[in-house]
Amino acid sequence: MAGQNQGGNNRGGNNQGGNNQNSGRGFASMDPEQQREIASKGGRAAHESGNAHEFTSEEAREAGRKGGQASSGNRGGNNGGNNGGR
Repeated sequence: MAGQNQGGNNRGGNNQGGNNQNSGRGFASMDPEQQREIASKGGRAAHESGNAHEFTSEEAREAGRKGGQASSGNRGGNNGGNNGGR
């Protein structure tokens, strides 16, 4: 049995030592441009089939307000957020 390959196809080795190797499989291992191209096709297909959500101006305003509160709402002190276990 020493000559048989037991286990999966290990392309690229064991990703140790700080080099930027990957298994070559999956969306995350693709280069960013290729990911963008695939995601763009999915977005276009969703819009064409009518499945994509399109924000109204009111929904977009509310989402922006919530995002602003989450990202900068606690600047300058504690506004009821997480006290780090205190």
